[in-house]
Amino acid sequence: MASHYPTQPYPSTATGVERPSGARPAEPRPAEPRAFEARAAKTRAAGDGGTKSVGRPRDPLALRRHLELAAVLAGTAVLYLWNLGASGWANAFYSAAAQAGSQDWTAWFFGSSDAANSITVDKPPASLWIMGLSVRIFGLNPWSILVPQALMGVGAAWLLHLAVRRSTVQATGDATLAHRAGLLAAAVLALTPVATLMFRFNNPDALLVLLMTAAAYGVLRAIQQDRLRWLLLAGVFLGFGFLAKQLQVLLVVPGFALAYLVAGPGRLGRRFLRLAAAGAAMVVSAGWWLAAVELTPAGMRPYIGGSQDNSILELTLGYNGLGRLTGDETGSVGGANGWGVPGLFRMFNSEFGGQIAWLLPSALILAAGLLWVGRRAPRTDQVRASVVAWGSWVLVTGLVFSFMAGIIHPYYAVALAPGIAALTGLGAVLLWQHRQQPAAAILLAAAVAAAALTAFSLLGTTSAYGPWLRWLVLAAGLAAAAGVGLTRFMGRHSLQRTTAALAIAASLAGPLAYSVSTAATAHSGAIVSAGPTSGFGAGPGGAPGGTGVNRNGFGPNGTGTGNTAQGTPGQATRGQGTPGQTFRQPGTQGGTGFAGNRGGVMGGLLGAPTPSADLVTALQAGASGYTWAAAVVGSNNAAGYQLATELPVMAVGGFNGTDPSPTLAQFQELVSQGKIHFFIAGGTMRSTSGSDAATQIAEWVAANFQSQSIGGTTVYALAGQ
Repeated sequence: MASHYPTQPYPSTATGVERPSGARPAEPRPAEPRAFEARAAKTRAAGDGGTKSVGRPRDPLALRRHLELAAVLAGTAVLYLWNLGASGWANAFYSAAAQAGSQDWTAWFFGSSDAANSITVDKPPASLWIMGLSVRIFGLNPWSILVPQALMGVGAAWLLHLAVRRSTVQATGDATLAHRAGLLAAAVLALTPVATLMFRFNNPDALLVLLMTAAAYGVLRAIQQDRLRWLLLAGVFLGFGFLAKQLQVLLVVPGFALAYLVAGPGRLGRRFLRLAAAGAAMVVSAGWWLAAVELTPAGMRPYIGGSQDNSILELTLGYNGLGRLTGDETGSVGGANGWGVPGLFRMFNSEFGGQIAWLLPSALILAAGLLWVGRRAPRTDQVRASVVAWGSWVLVTGLVFSFMAGIIHPYYAVALAPGIAALTGLGAVLLWQHRQQPAAAILLAAAVAAAALTAFSLLGTTSAYGPWLRWLVLAAGLAAAAGVGLTRFMGRHSLQRTTAALAIAASLAGPLAYSVSTAATAHSGAIVSAGPTSGFGAGPGGAPGGTGVNRNGFGPNGTGTGNTAQGTPGQATRGQGTPGQTFRQPGTQGGTGFAGNRGGVMGGLLGAPTPSADLVTALQAGASGYTWAAAVVGSNNAAGYQLATELPVMAVGGFNGTDPSPTLAQFQELVSQGKIHFFIAGGTMRSTSGSDAATQIAEWVAANFQSQSIGGTTVYALAGQ
């Protein structure tokens, strides 16, 4: 049965004849359309006896729609691929793990930081599997690591277009209308600044967003076609999303389940059984790897980074699980509101707003409008199912991000982008068709005005574009909102089309500017943000302690992670610092020595060092005689040396230097066996929780081995002297 949504005259692509206002589509929607661009039609062939033949008329607009979609996807690819190599290794932490996986299959399977399998990264390895295979095929370089992320972005935009288009055409029977909704959704996703950032970066978020979007497509398709296989496939996608970023993928599951329960075909008991089957598929697709890790003896695999007990289950439920919600993360270096103050409007603050908030209010208004317009539609209405799925995605994820007290970074907000984009595409196009109804016109006008006011506020936090852009967006947006509210009094279709075009342009101008600035800026380190180099944290001029490249926010009161760390000649280190505070390399000029008490070393916590040519040569000399060319506290420190030498470098203490890997006794045993060539000194900072094994190791090395300077970096030769 067709939905109640198409109530305004709109040309039918199948017949070329306009339908009268309020009329249903001329023909019923097929239960399982083979192609949802054109509706099935019957044609009577002239001939003896009046015989009938059934066929599908050729759609003259199909080629145009294909070209328009190709243009949007090509533009997305250009935005995500342009000048991609400028970011270098991007997040060196993951780049080094991809390099390790390209050299050793065990490292690839477990997600080890180094090819000698000392410790894993603090996430499951699904995204590393793709990067590791790319490096194996194309060699180690920034493009082989970053291009797969960009292609994931193009794929996510394509899947979103398919999902929105299918839902719209199933409800309205109009292929062109559905195509426009899908195109708008894809464009909004592509131009969301944080999406531009993360699809040009090598964090697991790119794969996570792609898999969640694919799962949403599967759920909606299962509702539309009554096919269990699509629901099972959605479960598989969610399971692999878990292997990308663990429990974060579960934030979309309640909305998907609710959408299927509300709108799925069949009786309620049958729907529950099918959801249970999809849940089983999700558990199996995620659980096989967890079981493999847990069942592998600890001595036959790397240490599980981010855990204190060498357990993937502890990592899942603790550091990457409930600890993110409560802030009680053993081994974390933030804590105590070090990641910002939780609250309802966190997604609109100075750190998150420019990343994601541009169309967030508008998307929620449009979702409410669709629910109101379709309030009398049947239970299985496709548009309502889509609003429930995408709207729950946005609400649940947004609220969790807003109130979580643990580790959170602005780029996490990319998980909201597909939901916001889908609601925008669906709501803008379908409510536009209802613009003759006062309630629909008012809600649509409110959405346009909200986009203009949000953009005006966000553009006011930066001086990168001058004041003209924000005022232009505000004026154009409010004019378009007024025009939308009065369209039912406009007689000329050309004026209505101009109003719609102005509304879209004004709504996307701010995100477009931020996305172009993002693509034009190199990003590296552990914490990155989208947008121009100013207008983050402290407003115009940049965040305190931040660089002109990353503007990374870390710690309370806007402290940043910029080039404030005291490095040494020939070594560029991005350390953590606050205004007027530095962290120095121990044993170098002005060094502070090794930290005592609990905690690890943070000199390379958020950015990888660039070693001098002399140090690279020293690390490579005789490397075949050692298991690790060097050991250094912190995974980012290790990553810089490993990528420069393409040799295994042990990350003592894992990412934060707070993991008990290795213990002092284990490290001493490895040194006695001659498996580690050098120990490289690093900056120091104390942590409030986790293991102090890294500190013990650093102190033991300093007390028992002679330091030397190679290329301006302090090292200790542990073997070969």
